[in-house]
Amino acid sequence: MIYYFIALIVLALDHLTKWLVVTNMKIGESRSVIGEFFQFTSHRNKGAAFGILQNQRWFFLIITTVVVIGIIIYMRKVLRENKKLMPFALSLLLGGAVGNFIDRALTGEVVDFLDFTFSFNWFGQAIIYPFPIFNIADSAIVIGVSLILLDSLLEWRKEKKGKIDEVQQ
Repeated sequence: MIYYFIALIVLALDHLTKWLVVTNMKIGESRSVIGEFFQFTSHRNKGAAFGILQNQRWFFLIITTVVVIGIIIYMRKVLRENKKLMPFALSLLLGGAVGNFIDRALTGEVVDFLDFTFSFNWFGQAIIYPFPIFNIADSAIVIGVSLILLDSLLEWRKEKKGKIDEVQQ
């Protein structure tokens, strides 16, 4: 049950921050947090990550519904196996997916506002890379997927070690 509560916290934080942006900033407005490196920029995205698949609202609503159902079914399975990392990862994924789903369902677009610009010198040449603007839900999804990959690698390593131990006996 705690993992569903974690998903709810992610969802609440996501929508609170989006509400703050929508009610306090005009679209396109930026406010510096750490110079040019990190800003809050009010942005709307009608697509997926990095702005791909623009204006595919129904596609995202259908896919997200299927994904959310899959996450809930899989979370119930891993909770019976008494795992810890995988359900936590799935709770982040669930909260993030539902957060962006609600935006798309209600308005047809997702509110993004976390804006990072990386700049550095490469052999005397100034390189400026503005990272795509994102939100709390996107962050939870990326962290959740990363933890799923980590859990998978740890399980694979454990299985491989178990097979090596069997061969040595």
